[in-house]
Amino acid sequence: MDLFKKCYEFTRADDIKALGLYPYFRPIEANEGPVVQLEGRKVIMAGSNNYLGLTAHPKVKEAAIKAVEKYGTGCSGSRYLTGTLDLHIELEERLAKFFNKEKVLLFSTGYQTAQGIIPTLVQRGDYVISDKDNHACIVAGNLMAKGATAEMARYKHNDMNDLERVISKLPEEAGKLIVSDGVFSTGGEIVDLPHLNSIAKKYGAKILIDDAHAVGVIGKGGRGTASEFGLENEIDMTMGTFSKTFASLGGFVAGSERVINYIKHFSPALIFSASPTPASVASALAALDILEKEPERVTQLIKNADYVRTNLKKAGFTIIEGRTAIVPVIVGDDELAFKMWRMLYDAGLFVNVFISPGVPQGRQMMRTSYMATHKEEHLNQIIDIFTDVGKKLGLI
Repeated sequence: MDLFKKCYEFTRADDIKALGLYPYFRPIEANEGPVVQLEGRKVIMAGSNNYLGLTAHPKVKEAAIKAVEKYGTGCSGSRYLTGTLDLHIELEERLAKFFNKEKVLLFSTGYQTAQGIIPTLVQRGDYVISDKDNHACIVAGNLMAKGATAEMARYKHNDMNDLERVISKLPEEAGKLIVSDGVFSTGGEIVDLPHLNSIAKKYGAKILIDDAHAVGVIGKGGRGTASEFGLENEIDMTMGTFSKTFASLGGFVAGSERVINYIKHFSPALIFSASPTPASVASALAALDILEKEPERVTQLIKNADYVRTNLKKAGFTIIEGRTAIVPVIVGDDELAFKMWRMLYDAGLFVNVFISPGVPQGRQMMRTSYMATHKEEHLNQIIDIFTDVGKKLGLI
């Protein structure tokens, strides 16, 4: 069998390109936050995870430039050896204080973070118990742990009764880690953390929450899911990314000093990866400064998302209910989803199209997401464009 046979047989993307409906890998030529330039024209961006609108903030850009001037463009080594800067330590200490945890450890990407935590902690005879809709980085971490002879179990999406059914069948003496998104990246739902926490305590399990889409979005001052439910002292570990609210690139995990210390000395993903670049860390620090000094950005973000959510529902669209920055509009068919994306794009609006198998059949969607820096005029244009296209396609 030719290893590359599957590559030559894969034509789905080519077929969509031939129809002029291909929505992926579109190069952005200029980025001003709520408005970007694509193919030489201005388009309203309603698909970015730049939740607080900080990627173009002058203070964030200035911090990145100054870091390059002082430290250069890279660290030329792993954190374990020559790649630790005083900037890394500063950001870890600042984040630990922000999340009210003993310690924080930085990783080079958010995706890598789950792979750095889960297989390091969940070993032979231990179990990782994971929500079926968890982000791909968690799935990858779970599979790495399973490959290292740990056990993996999954429960129905955000279904705490099913979580208890699954965990109750596991050996009482086994180590257990329950892993869940805090805010689920596709649908924008929030995990039922109080119920999950009570089940974890009942069965002696530890908890890891991925707050990639929660930090800067929910919780006191944008402190995420545990803060949202007043459970900061109950949740064992929180992981996240700098590529969204923190306007940069990288990841982190927050937890107790002893656990973070263990991950620090045993995680291959940390030990054998080049450390986060000076510009990335400085940008995240600047974004954290702004988040702490301007918590009203979090309030404005949710106000913007709620405004669009309410008006799209009034227009007749099927929306996945939520109270985060993510507003998914259900289309229900792959071909129709591609067609709708193209019509929205041609009308001056960029959103993300999710099709099967990335989402279940019938749940194909336009995944829209909002920023604190969207103005009312942007939001009204988004609603008007959606309404016009929805009527033309017979969706409303």
